[in-house]
Amino acid sequence: MNDRYQSFTASPIGKLFVKNLGLPSPVRLDRYSPGAPLVDGTVVVGGSGRLVDVVTTSLDDLGIASTKAAGEGQKFKGVVFDATGITDAEGLVAVQQFLTPLLRSLTACARVLVLGTNPTQTGSLEERVAQRALEGITRSLGKEVGRGSTVNLVYVAPGAESTVESTLAFFLSPKSAYVSGQVARLGLTGTTEAAKVTDQTRPLEGKVAIVTGASRGIGEQIARVLHRDGATVIGIDVPQAASDLVTLMKELDGDQLTLDITGKDAPQRIAHHVKEKFGGVDIVVHNAGITRDRKLANMAEDRWSSVIAVNLVAPERITRELLDQGLINANGRIIGVSSIAGIAGNVGQTNYAASKAGVIGLVDALAGELKDGITVNAVAPGFIITQMTAAVPFATREVGQRMNAMAQGGLPVDVAETIAWYASPGSTAVSGNVVRVCGQMMLGA
Repeated sequence: MNDRYQSFTASPIGKLFVKNLGLPSPVRLDRYSPGAPLVDGTVVVGGSGRLVDVVTTSLDDLGIASTKAAGEGQKFKGVVFDATGITDAEGLVAVQQFLTPLLRSLTACARVLVLGTNPTQTGSLEERVAQRALEGITRSLGKEVGRGSTVNLVYVAPGAESTVESTLAFFLSPKSAYVSGQVARLGLTGTTEAAKVTDQTRPLEGKVAIVTGASRGIGEQIARVLHRDGATVIGIDVPQAASDLVTLMKELDGDQLTLDITGKDAPQRIAHHVKEKFGGVDIVVHNAGITRDRKLANMAEDRWSSVIAVNLVAPERITRELLDQGLINANGRIIGVSSIAGIAGNVGQTNYAASKAGVIGLVDALAGELKDGITVNAVAPGFIITQMTAAVPFATREVGQRMNAMAQGGLPVDVAETIAWYASPGSTAVSGNVVRVCGQMMLGA
């Protein structure tokens, strides 16, 4: 699953081709390793809004070095700008004044994070316009910074200031390697409080997590990352994958359940298993999914129905059963795996795109009804390098990998790290979000 083009561009002859022909030159992305610091360098903090002091304190608590003064010749691994103090369009120049002198001082794989106020929670029309404009700034800058760096925007609701720590830890660290040009919202629905994470290396200690489709690919990496963060994982997969599932769960000291999630009694069987063995569950990750591609003109009903059943109906039914039986613990997490196809569409995937747009609909529908600090969010992966995508024709695969701001495909761990951010006990204010893990696709999303 190596990116042979990326390896070629790193060679002496490859560098020559890139320089002379103007070819994409993907940077090898920094990714998190257990035991490594969250940020290997200094973060500059600026702005004059209501979050500056909270950010500085949170960075200190996370063990991240920060400064409010950029010295000449100094290099930085991250930048945080608090734009919550911007109340009209003229004030947007403060973003330019702060960032422009710093951009050439960023190291490779740096992080730029802008913090704003949810536009729907602002105090005037002028402020709402200005805060919404921040999306244009961050999405454009994400396509400019290059060298493996990312740019993201986090809207923080008034009153949710104390909840930013887990989100800072994600967006400023290598855990967000393939997440750029995204907008996250804190405190838009549900609670504006967050549980304190006492051990950042194992924030999920004592938590129980269900992962469907856990035996391989993205599901396997989700299980591994949640286990790394301290969770006990219940892996669920079809009987045909039982051998791989048992081997993985044994390695992770987890538990397993083999069944077809589309079965009539599947939600009840999952609920019974959770109740009898664990008493409840803290994290539910709906990862299992299939494709049955055909243009709609050639689509047979069974191809349509099977995709909808696995990707959308099963997550709905399982979630509802667990909620109805009260088996999702307080401060629990419901996490769906959507897709860029569900946002931008894709040729030959009307069934798949419908199912993945429906996952986003599930997030929207549940976000306002959940109680006891339970949250619901989704990830929307773009081109992720797996055994499945390795079988895609070469030309199609190359287009899929290069048509993003990072000129490369993502890895399953990039999806898993985003899910781990959602799963953190400190992310109680993070609900109703759909974050794309796509390296910031150039078109469509």
